[in-house]
Amino acid sequence: MSLRYLINFDSGAIQYEKFDVIIIGSGIAGLYSAIHLHDDLSVCIISKESIGENNSYLAQGGIAAAVTEEDQPEYHFDDTIKAGAGHCDEAAVKVLVNEAPVDIQTLCNIGTRFDRNPDGTLTTTREGGHGRFRVIHALGDATGKEVIDSLISECKKRTNIKIIENCFAVDILTINNKCTGILVKNNTNIPEESQLKIYHSRKIICASGGIGQVYKNTTNTEVITGDGIAMAFRAGAQLTDMEFVQFHPTAFYKKADNENSFLISEALRGEGGILRNINGEPFMSRYHEMGEIAPRDIVSRAIFSEIKKTNSEFVYLDITHKDSEHLRNRFPTIYNRCLKADIDISKDYIPVVPVQHYFMGGIKTDLWGRTSIEGLYACGEAACTGVHGANRLASNSLLEGLIFGRRCAEDINSSISESSFDENIIINTAAQISQAADIDIVSIRNEIKQIMNDYAGIERNEADMKNAAQRLESIIRLLESIELGTVYVMETINIAYIAALILKSAINRKQSIGSHYRTD
Repeated sequence: MSLRYLINFDSGAIQYEKFDVIIIGSGIAGLYSAIHLHDDLSVCIISKESIGENNSYLAQGGIAAAVTEEDQPEYHFDDTIKAGAGHCDEAAVKVLVNEAPVDIQTLCNIGTRFDRNPDGTLTTTREGGHGRFRVIHALGDATGKEVIDSLISECKKRTNIKIIENCFAVDILTINNKCTGILVKNNTNIPEESQLKIYHSRKIICASGGIGQVYKNTTNTEVITGDGIAMAFRAGAQLTDMEFVQFHPTAFYKKADNENSFLISEALRGEGGILRNINGEPFMSRYHEMGEIAPRDIVSRAIFSEIKKTNSEFVYLDITHKDSEHLRNRFPTIYNRCLKADIDISKDYIPVVPVQHYFMGGIKTDLWGRTSIEGLYACGEAACTGVHGANRLASNSLLEGLIFGRRCAEDINSSISESSFDENIIINTAAQISQAADIDIVSIRNEIKQIMNDYAGIERNEADMKNAAQRLESIIRLLESIELGTVYVMETINIAYIAALILKSAINRKQSIGSHYRTD
């Protein structure tokens, strides 16, 4: 398995541009790395759709950081290690928690409007797995939006940064295990703009996000199809921890497949929300001493268990002990989204279910974001720094994007003078033999997502995973035999590769740990 490049091309015959650094992805990790690159470097940010279309933008809860007098980085370290089920890289976690306050201050300096107490200090809340109040937030429950907006504004001030929207990164170009650039395709429906293009570069940062659309039910946006991880895999980069997929315990229950899941922030439980089964009975105390604010893998499995026990499709989250004025001010996004679904959260229980939310695995990196391919860096959800272990601690994701996005930039700043452009011609003629028009790609994509929901979800067993893996092998062989001309088809084969890699890793890890829970 797999194709080296998805489509046939001759790099010598394609229009190209040159940049010192290319950043794939416009979420928090990519944007934050961009503003830390030296201003004498030409930088190009590639955004698959509009620059605000990413998971970071949707983040509600906040950013975890030890910024209060009652907290210390070592407490944050302990909570992260515990949530990660002992699978974390302790050196990476120490970097994360110790450097967090400085990067929070940097965001404040560029104008990010975090919520504050009357005395001007940052307001903090508590989420699952945290022993202390340390999650800072903005606009109540729209932290991601505020942070991304401030970073976009900062990037647009920098004359050395070029942002290219609606641009699909097809493949990372390499020669002798060194990245030389990327092959891209215009991601619009305008035929005359559908040509391929090459961006040559001295360094590449992959900050393309996670794998949400590999699953049928996810909180992730539709653009999150695992493209960066799949590109790195095809280029030969080392991947790791692919079996660790986090399910957020509380997404709003959707009655129909064509409805979107939206997140019900963990902060509701951190501020007293109670989980109740379909009969109205609280249940979390039976599963963990931390109750509603236990780590996410534990809460997700508890909800999954209650759903099975009561033969229901969801459980309830009860925050009705808080009045409507408080909830409108503290959780405006959630309050209004639920109200559109005829749920007044100050009076009504919120129907919730666990859905795929985050990916702990990905492109293996060191503490400076360097991968096994020369010149290729990775940060954010596409990377596996070792910080999250087998289960991410709530609100450590945006923080990881900040810390390691900056560290990628710092390493590039200090080393890029030793790198040169490599414009050697690359020709790929791995012929696909049939037209994609003959294949129902929509049905294939939906089948992959259903397979992953059914057999690589909250609970897993070897027999089902092996059967699922065999079916995915057949799907991949079919996709590799057709013309992968459109972005949708290329996304679909990326989804298939990622799904197969998750299953392979999950089959190989025989013992349950964190988010990887086997019933056999």
